[in-house]
Amino acid sequence: MKRCPECRRDYYDDTLLYCLEDGNALVQGSVPSPNEPATAILSESPESAGGQFDEAKTRAFVHTTQTEAEPRDSLGNVSEKQSFSAHRAAEPKSRRNKLLAVCGIGILLLVGGFFGYRYFTYSDSGQINSIAVMPFINQSGSPDTDYLSDGLAESLIFRLSQLPDLKVSPVSSVIRYKGRDFDAAKIAKELGVGAVMSGRLTQRGDSLTISVELIDAANNKIIWGEQFDRKMADLLQTQREIAKAITSKLQLKLSGNEKSLTKKYTDNSEAYQLYLKGRFHFARRTKEDMFKSIELFREAIALDPNFALAYVGVAESFVIMPSYPYMSSTEANPQAKAAVAKALELDPELPEAHTVAGMLAVIDWDWTEAERRFKRSLELDPNVAATHYRYALTYLSMLGRHEEAITEMKRAMELEPLSVIQGANYAAVLMYARQFDAALDQARKTYDLDTNHVGARSWLGYTLNAKGMYAETLAMAEKTLQEPNAAMLTHAAFAYAKTGQREKAEQIITRFKEAEKTRAVPNYWIAVIYGALGEKNKAFAELEIAYRERDWFLPRMKVDPFMDSLRDDPRFKDLLKRIGLPE
Repeated sequence: MKRCPECRRDYYDDTLLYCLEDGNALVQGSVPSPNEPATAILSESPESAGGQFDEAKTRAFVHTTQTEAEPRDSLGNVSEKQSFSAHRAAEPKSRRNKLLAVCGIGILLLVGGFFGYRYFTYSDSGQINSIAVMPFINQSGSPDTDYLSDGLAESLIFRLSQLPDLKVSPVSSVIRYKGRDFDAAKIAKELGVGAVMSGRLTQRGDSLTISVELIDAANNKIIWGEQFDRKMADLLQTQREIAKAITSKLQLKLSGNEKSLTKKYTDNSEAYQLYLKGRFHFARRTKEDMFKSIELFREAIALDPNFALAYVGVAESFVIMPSYPYMSSTEANPQAKAAVAKALELDPELPEAHTVAGMLAVIDWDWTEAERRFKRSLELDPNVAATHYRYALTYLSMLGRHEEAITEMKRAMELEPLSVIQGANYAAVLMYARQFDAALDQARKTYDLDTNHVGARSWLGYTLNAKGMYAETLAMAEKTLQEPNAAMLTHAAFAYAKTGQREKAEQIITRFKEAEKTRAVPNYWIAVIYGALGEKNKAFAELEIAYRERDWFLPRMKVDPFMDSLRDDPRFKDLLKRIGLPE
């Protein structure tokens, strides 16, 4: 049942949006009288109805749709009506009938226009099909609970992004607004969305208070808001409630994907909180945080051995370790394979698991299996930006299918326009396609988003060197030469070699070879430095180590411009053949 908050008329047709008497937006359920407080309980979960959450009810503190109120006398004022009544008796019957008919038609047109205006105005602003979920504000006073506020926003983004009719800005695009002044209109314009959701989270012991507001960016008005008082154990249920409430407010058609909005990845609240902590550390990408993420994902699995997403977290952390390199591929890949196999066993239709499986297949040089996995992931969910860019970078580019790779990267950037790591990899795809100017432009744009991001710095270095801008490479790289950042060291060494500073280049190679005794080093890039120095035999010796270790970068040698100095050697073609790449 719905009721008009103005005239309090009841409607039993739930498809109606507005009152037929006064045009006000209908609300679900009962409406308080004018003497009652404005705050009303909108809904309670089924568990609450049964008593499980009686002490933690949902309180709605905002429930408004902003529209301009039309005067109730807009269909004719009092003087006009009195004048009409005074003359009516003196008119012939037929004329009166005609006049009544004309007036009746006029009134119908006015009423129809009124409600048409109300309906289409709402459709124009209410049928929002794009949304950005801002990082929740942690009001607990402790940075130790940041994982809860960040994780809650990430979880809602994930759930809402499953809807076929809703564009949701990803975590990588909204995280830059964390800690900044909130301006819904500005954020919506930058991200190209129609609505912005903000939230606040407060934890006191085992109690959790979550306040949420949904703002229509067109007029900067709140169109929905609620406060959820829950126990920590109810976090998963609360996330589902919020996602459902937003979907209902936006009047979206869920089609066949409605089940994904309420899909339970685990029934264990503590396991899910550990998973959120793992994602929090994984996003930081430092060596310490990467290993911490694996530890937390495994703790989550220990509490719930059927938690497929946690296994994907383990697999994803391991599979990207060698790219930094924090770990060798021969050490990391078996652990990644075991974790992703378990995730697929538990949930064969988990797209993220298929994406990681595709990445592992590339490292195994199983190109047929890699493409099958990426296509399956896109089939399950075509709106996962990471799958598009992984498919482009680790598969299509490596085979020289550059136009397809760029198309996939463009789609990924449409889905996640502000993702730093993805933007950096877009520069890589353009560089491998030999579009060096475009690659450098993309790398600069990405670097400007976050000058401290290792991926942004690294790919700016690659593209500068590819353009022969060695002085600028060194100006950037020399500031970080004392940091344990292998990528910047290789950029500097290559630039030194190309500018005749042989001794400095060799000193960096020596530094790598000393480190190789205790940890993984980028043998592929040591080969590149030797090639720039004209030391082909040493370069191919390093490539053989890279082949044996299944180096993360080795599949790129077919298209990598940094391999041009070695390309005419028969050993290069032989190595391409061994890893299954056409010449």
